[in-house]
Amino acid sequence: MARKSKKPDLESPDLVTDIPDVLPVLPLKDAVLFPYIILPLSVRRDKSMVAIDRALATHRLLLLVSQRDPTVDDPDADGLYSVGTAAAIMRMLKLPDGRTRILVQGLARARLEHLGQTEPFLQGKIQLIEEARIDDKSAMNAQALTRNLKENLDHVVNLGRGISPEVMVIASNLDDPGRLADLAASNLEIKVDEGQQVLEISDPIERLEKVNKLLNREVQVLTMQQEISSQARGEMDRSQREYYLRQQLQAIRDELGEGDELASDIEGYRRAVKDKELSTIALEEMERQIRRLERSHPESAETSVLRTYLDWLTDLPWNTYSADNLDLDHARRILDEDHFELEKIKERIIEYLAVRRLKKDSRGPILCFVGPPGVGKTSLGRSIARALGRQFVHLSLGGVRDEAEIRGHRRTYVGALPGRILQSLRQAGTSNPVFMLDEIDKIGADYRSDPSSALLEVLDPEHNSSFSDHFLGLPYDLSQVLFIATANLLDPIQPAFLDRLEVLRLTGYTEDEKQQIAKRHLIPKQTEAHGIDGKNVAFTRPGISCLISSYTKEAGLRNLEREIAAVCRKVAVRVARGEDRQLRVTPKQIERLLGPAKFHLEELLSHDRVGVATGLAWTAAGGDLLFIEAVATPGKGDLVLTGQLGEVMRESAQAALSFARVYAARQAAAEDSNGADSEFFSKHNIHVHVPAGSIPKDGPSAGITMATAIISVFTGRPVNRRLAMTGEITLRGDILPIGGLKEKIMAARLAGVETLLLPKLNQRDLVEVPEPIKKGLTFKFAEHLGEVLEHALLAK
Repeated sequence: MARKSKKPDLESPDLVTDIPDVLPVLPLKDAVLFPYIILPLSVRRDKSMVAIDRALATHRLLLLVSQRDPTVDDPDADGLYSVGTAAAIMRMLKLPDGRTRILVQGLARARLEHLGQTEPFLQGKIQLIEEARIDDKSAMNAQALTRNLKENLDHVVNLGRGISPEVMVIASNLDDPGRLADLAASNLEIKVDEGQQVLEISDPIERLEKVNKLLNREVQVLTMQQEISSQARGEMDRSQREYYLRQQLQAIRDELGEGDELASDIEGYRRAVKDKELSTIALEEMERQIRRLERSHPESAETSVLRTYLDWLTDLPWNTYSADNLDLDHARRILDEDHFELEKIKERIIEYLAVRRLKKDSRGPILCFVGPPGVGKTSLGRSIARALGRQFVHLSLGGVRDEAEIRGHRRTYVGALPGRILQSLRQAGTSNPVFMLDEIDKIGADYRSDPSSALLEVLDPEHNSSFSDHFLGLPYDLSQVLFIATANLLDPIQPAFLDRLEVLRLTGYTEDEKQQIAKRHLIPKQTEAHGIDGKNVAFTRPGISCLISSYTKEAGLRNLEREIAAVCRKVAVRVARGEDRQLRVTPKQIERLLGPAKFHLEELLSHDRVGVATGLAWTAAGGDLLFIEAVATPGKGDLVLTGQLGEVMRESAQAALSFARVYAARQAAAEDSNGADSEFFSKHNIHVHVPAGSIPKDGPSAGITMATAIISVFTGRPVNRRLAMTGEITLRGDILPIGGLKEKIMAARLAGVETLLLPKLNQRDLVEVPEPIKKGLTFKFAEHLGEVLEHALLAK
């Protein structure tokens, strides 16, 4: 039912004051009628029209009661509120469509005691509710509330509430608190349940307070509405002003002949779409973004974002591939020209080319070159690209901590760009370059993101055919890219990441290999870089050996190249001064040019000693000799470790001492113990020291060396100084295999070691060590520490 309030007609001749206790009941769906308020109603329910006819036939009075649920067409007593308003029918009009329109005026509040009948209309027994009187004590409070309500009504009207002037005149002249509250409530947009609450309050002061609260809420709502409207109007005015200025600017540009740049750009994007062989998804997305760009304003921020996105979409080499050179002999020739040795790496590249030649759509491998610095990992990637005829892309990942560096930023951020993977492909101009991911073992991670996890999709052959960059938002095919990763160590690499890599190890170079590389590559490169040639300088073989052994200590070649460059600079100074005599680089000449030797080879002990054993260690610069010293001092059996030993090495020392205690007990129990003291280790402290205390050391491979030194102290038997050993020990005395075998053998050979004692399980690895490195060495293998002691300890 529609509801529209009108001013009360207090002088109406139809006003009935004598109200019977039984009245026809007219349910109201969405309205509440207050006393003295005139309300028009539209009635279409049969029972309601019969009730109107009954009222008109008798005393023209009805009880108007609001429904609890307005969706119910035939409410019963439970569906009606218990308090309503007795009203008089002032006018009635029947419409052609069957509806009846009536005009009613509220007379008094009445309580519905019960429904006496429900057919053919509702009729119920009622009881009028008398309004409480205001005593002298409450008169002042009632006056204050009345004034406050009138002020709130004025405020509501000033804020735009549509209350007629006639109602405002009546309200200003009305002093009855109860009737003023009813008048105000009838002209507010309140819900039926809130109006019903006001109707059920018989105390005028309490009713005034309730209506005042509703008026205050209406004031707040209208104030906020006005603020929103003002703000929207201001935005609209500013937009209209900007539009007018832009139109003027466009007219000026047209007069200057600058043309429509946006239309030109859009046309360029459409041409680029035709030229590019994009996927269906990419084509749909690009067309959608172009349509958005057409609808946007040239000066808006969104236009700039769309242009950047479309520029990247059109610049990426979607289906642009360089043709592979699949000539195996040519590839081998290129690899041999650029690198000496590295047979395993070269064979793997030739295998890849052979597979590509037989199966064109084969996926590229994910290779990982692992080795110390300076062994040629990066330059090998360049040679592979040259051999294949592909572009080479280099991406250093050292210190990268943000996943967005790989996957890109989402376009919601200002200045968002794709990740460095797609940026590199754009730079390369093809979708199948040789892509080198350098220093993957130095990728950072924090609580926000982990770039290693983001690289899993890039390096997974099963998923990188649809790599998704956050900025691009489209799948991009990386399956034809030949990814090559490099690392110095495997330990820091995430296991799931490492699982996707085909690891190829590049060990350190021998002195002979460094000689050849220096002659073939380093010396020609540096002489050309310094503007000199063979007429000015000649490097002798002893001179190169002196540079390698006395001025560098590394597995790779970087420092050797620096020292060669230093010699070339000295020669360049001589040539610049006019000296044209050739300088022969000999060991003596090197000492004059570069100063005293920077490094000295580890030398063996001058004689065999008790408690000093020779071990072997792997370092980032290659292999090295490790002298482990042990002494016994009176004490309580404590173990003292010095020399900056790491946690793993400390645990190896503890395991070695525990085995030595067991060994001592067995020796004392044997019949031929020769006076062995079973309580030796409980009466003495064992101090184990590893020289070069300023250098941190760690790793398990010194276990048998420590045990040999400790047992040497116990037995008083010296250790063979020309024997070096390496291996991890268990509490049972078993010897476990170690790594870095080639580097350790090289260090032993350079130091003059004659016999090398290795774990039995490493015997199979010896096959991969080149013969020149093993030349002159005797290898012995042991499974238990007892075998080590037989070879290492000499007679007293």
